[in-house]
Amino acid sequence: MKNVTYRKLVSVAASVVGTAMLLTGCGKEAGGSANAADKETTAAEPATEAATDAATDAATEATEVTGEGDVVVLKGIVDLVPHSEIIEHVIPKLEEQGIKIELVSTAADATTNEKLNAGEIDFNYFQHDPYLQSEVEANGFDLISAGGIHVEPITAYSDKYASTEEIPENAVVAIPNDATNEYRALRILELNGFIKLDPSVADTLAASVDDITEFVKPLEIVELDSAQIIPTKDDYDFFITNTNKALEAGITSTRLFSEGADSPYANIIAVRTEDKDDPAIRALVDALLDEDTQKFIEEKYNGAVIPVK
Repeated sequence: MKNVTYRKLVSVAASVVGTAMLLTGCGKEAGGSANAADKETTAAEPATEAATDAATDAATEATEVTGEGDVVVLKGIVDLVPHSEIIEHVIPKLEEQGIKIELVSTAADATTNEKLNAGEIDFNYFQHDPYLQSEVEANGFDLISAGGIHVEPITAYSDKYASTEEIPENAVVAIPNDATNEYRALRILELNGFIKLDPSVADTLAASVDDITEFVKPLEIVELDSAQIIPTKDDYDFFITNTNKALEAGITSTRLFSEGADSPYANIIAVRTEDKDDPAIRALVDALLDEDTQKFIEEKYNGAVIPVK
């Protein structure tokens, strides 16, 4: 993770200095007469001076590349909102510790864990641990969570009703259709008195409408690809979606109910297992979990994003 350019430049500088010292030493040993020694010393002096100048130039170049000292560069891929905004908040405090954060991309995709596992980046920040574990199991990645940072509580929104109590019987609700987020959506429907789920789904953290054992309040559930929910939200009485999608879309819909801070779906800093205790990674996680960052998350997102405490 450390700046390789810096180390190479320092090595070049040291090599040049070493060569100069060798030349000077040879000049002193080559003597037969005093005149010969003087001539050789005189010849060595320009070489020494040139070597010293080269070493100085190399050291200056190294400083320009890395700043003062040996800077650690952490490359990462994160989602745009809120992840990159939270990372940007901690960059100044990490720079004070000699750690530079380089965001390779603010758009995580299906290859992001593969890139982390291959060493193309040092961390990613876009997923929760249940998703990471499914990736590890499916692909054999040697990846691990270095720490949970924030919860993006999956939330029920409405443009038609101002509270949960106002939602009528037989209302139509749109929910994500992927296994993890569908479970989360169904779970908050259960917690808010609309349905009852088969208790066994709590062990798998995956569910579909087929796992509903009772509709406590008559409800029509529409399962959709999560990317389609917000664009079609006017078709439903209320809809359930991920916080990051709501933030990125900038919707002003009323928040009805959502997950709490105890959700198992905290977004994490994922790293290679071998790097979990790396000092720079620990410093990154500590900065993201400190009181100042928690306050930033609470104030900026007003409950739409919840810091892990």
